[in-house]
Amino acid sequence: MMDVVLVGCGAMSRAWLDAARQMDGLAIVGLVDLDAERAQARAREYDLTNAVIGTSVDGVLDQTKPDAVFDVVVPAARREVAFSAFAHNCHLLTEKPLADSPENARAIIEAARRAGRVHAVVQNRRYVANVRRIRRFLDSGAIGKPTSIHADFFVAPHFGGFREEMAHVLLLDMAIHTFDAARYMVAGEPANVYCQEWEPANSWYRQGSSASAVFDFGGGKVFTYAGSWCAAGFRSSWEGSWRIVAERGSLLWDGHDGLKAEVVLPEREGLLDKTGPMEVPPLDPADRVDGHLGIITDFLHAIETGTEPETRGSDNIKSLAMVFGAIESAETGRRVAIAQETQ
Repeated sequence: MMDVVLVGCGAMSRAWLDAARQMDGLAIVGLVDLDAERAQARAREYDLTNAVIGTSVDGVLDQTKPDAVFDVVVPAARREVAFSAFAHNCHLLTEKPLADSPENARAIIEAARRAGRVHAVVQNRRYVANVRRIRRFLDSGAIGKPTSIHADFFVAPHFGGFREEMAHVLLLDMAIHTFDAARYMVAGEPANVYCQEWEPANSWYRQGSSASAVFDFGGGKVFTYAGSWCAAGFRSSWEGSWRIVAERGSLLWDGHDGLKAEVVLPEREGLLDKTGPMEVPPLDPADRVDGHLGIITDFLHAIETGTEPETRGSDNIKSLAMVFGAIESAETGRRVAIAQETQ
């Protein structure tokens, strides 16, 4: 049995607890939140009658001595929670983003290394079925190597709370999902970025609700991102809307179930190459899916087997570097080199 303490009992904690209660061999033995009543309410909601409730991470960890910590706190508190988890010899699975600054991200990863603990990030878009299918399809070379990757994200959520007061809110809190998916799907590592942020007149956020960025992925690959968190009407999927152009064709994904590809045929119609549909194969049995449930399953498997989870912090920091590179570019108005973080 794997004993786990969950820290942070806000709205996002439901996704974690929904997944956790589907898993045999996992027990939530403690809940921590600055608001004790909120933690108690979550315990009642999920029938965690034996869980220790507290407002102090160290206090609950001292009392429960768990194997692992689930971190669902706001980004600014992530370093403190991570250091407490590793000090108590716990493995750590954390909500995205990995940290609120590059310095804190590196500090957390180094602390995990020194403690010899498994550290991973809930980068759950990697566990979306069509993301897996796209990676496998592109790896097959069916339409050649990717050259241009384009993602649009247009959603208008009224969160309330800390997000509406954040700086760089779209880039820091949400864009990492799209950036990490792009890295994964085309097996690319970004070299530099140019980004512009703005705040539309209709925005209810303090700063950074809209952004456009161009990343050089190296090897002839360019990734463009356009997004807004205050664009009402014609809402995109939370996974974004994608066009991937390759040497011999293109792939479109609407972020839902609409996934299709076309390949260049050996003939032309006037000025244009003729293209025809190409099937994107279904999931392979080896593909990891199931969102939070899939990630938590892999996290526990890594602990049990001594292997590294796919979304380990030492790899996820490369996606986070895209975020901070884009933020620096938006602040300075210049193209920014992206730190090549080592695993």
